[in-house]
Amino acid sequence: MRYRLTFAVGLALGYVLGTRAGRERYEQLKKSARQVAQNPAVRNTAESAAQTSRAAAGKAFHAVSEKVGDKMPAAVSDRVRSLRERQGTEDEWGTSNT
Repeated sequence: MRYRLTFAVGLALGYVLGTRAGRERYEQLKKSARQVAQNPAVRNTAESAAQTSRAAAGKAFHAVSEKVGDKMPAAVSDRVRSLRERQGTEDEWGTSNT
């Protein structure tokens, strides 16, 4: 599903950048994208995907850190720590990350 979404976004972006329809068509596409982004089903799916990915990242970090031990790069452990700290805050979509 992620690849389909990425393809659709790339297709839309390519159309917008390559079109000769002008500003009016750009505004129509922008309005449609905003409506999709504000759809409660889309927002809930994005929030659910974010929660699942954070949980998977935490599990992967623990599994790897048990095997690697203190050899884990500080950049990796800092990134995982920052993702954990973001839980419970709102993201740029206005959804909660709880």
